[in-house]
Amino acid sequence: MGKPDFRLPPGVKDILPEEIPKWHYLEDIIRELAKLHRFREIRTPIFEMALLFQRGVGEATDIVVKEMYLFKDRGGRELALRPEGTAPVARAYVEHGLHTRPQPLKLYYVGPMFRHDRPQMGRNRQFHQFGAEIFGAPGPAADAEVIFLLAQFLRRAGVREWELELNSVGCPVCRPQLVAALKEYLEGRASHLCPDCRQRLERNPLRVLDCKEESCRQVVQQAPTPLDYLCSRCESHFRGVQEELYSLEVPFRLNPRLVRGLDYYTGTTFEVLSPRLGAQNALGGGGRYDYLVEECGGPPTPGVGFAVGLERVLLALERQEDSPLPKDEVRWGIFVVAADEEGRKRQAYWLKLLRSAGLPADRDYASGRGLRAQLKQADRHRARWALILGAEELGRGMVRLRDLESGEQVDLPEAEVIAWLRQKETGGS
Repeated sequence: MGKPDFRLPPGVKDILPEEIPKWHYLEDIIRELAKLHRFREIRTPIFEMALLFQRGVGEATDIVVKEMYLFKDRGGRELALRPEGTAPVARAYVEHGLHTRPQPLKLYYVGPMFRHDRPQMGRNRQFHQFGAEIFGAPGPAADAEVIFLLAQFLRRAGVREWELELNSVGCPVCRPQLVAALKEYLEGRASHLCPDCRQRLERNPLRVLDCKEESCRQVVQQAPTPLDYLCSRCESHFRGVQEELYSLEVPFRLNPRLVRGLDYYTGTTFEVLSPRLGAQNALGGGGRYDYLVEECGGPPTPGVGFAVGLERVLLALERQEDSPLPKDEVRWGIFVVAADEEGRKRQAYWLKLLRSAGLPADRDYASGRGLRAQLKQADRHRARWALILGAEELGRGMVRLRDLESGEQVDLPEAEVIAWLRQKETGGS
């Protein structure tokens, strides 16, 4: 019998300490922008009743049919790891009576999602999304608000090349005519469709429009599109969205074949693409879902939102020549070093003092290492400053500070150390 294999399963990855500053960079931007746009954070569980996604996302969607992680708990309940964030937020909106609060309600989330998809560059089976939702606002200004937030996030993150595609997939009034016309068109060309699209033809013909297979792309070139069948209400709303985006100076182009892969979308749909991501070029997207809350058992409530893949954004940034992502090589913090036994007695005191003052500090935890070995440890741990404690300096009420980048050092009175380090850490000279 072989040794147990404890390695990660395919499609997931560890985010190691040196990568974390990049994630904090994006997360800080998200929280700052959410506050500016008055979105409040919501956190939902990573698993839900499977029925939520089957009913909310759509039983015939690829996510539900092919990609959900399903399991039963000890009580026999069928659960699913969340493959997307909108349906759980809608469920929470209903379950906690959030419709009774002042509307519209603006919520955002950041967290992991799970899909059993084929692992690719920037697309894992566990991935992370930033999403934002507005409940209770039926007008086009709400659509433009979430699109503007997404655009601002990409701009602030430093993504230089991206393109917004925009469409409307209609509503229950006008969509049946579109579906009938599209089905009639595709049935005569079914032999040229990929196997997945031949199944979609029966379950949801709209999904054929944005298939990435070349044979299907050729077939739908002349196919009816949602924009050909919009009712007057949907046409007016979609025109209003475009006018709002012009006012907000968010560039876009119309893509009449954009339908997205979730059945809850009605009206506006949109997607953001990056040329730096190759064939799988979507950074994120979203749209309006005016019937999802009702599907989850709540009152009729309009909704609109988006989700953007953080791994995808990081990948786009990493492929830029002058990426704004922080480097892990930056030196930071103070390493408290003992030059002798007297210094060792004072290390814990200085660690507490520095940390209490808001200065990051650490030490060598191996006993018996000499001064040179401790300084080497400080350098290996990328500390910026070494605070050296020795009997001679301490006897005079002084400590020695060494800049581990330049090698320069200075002796300071103990009472002045905190102020001096604060000035240096904030960029003073």
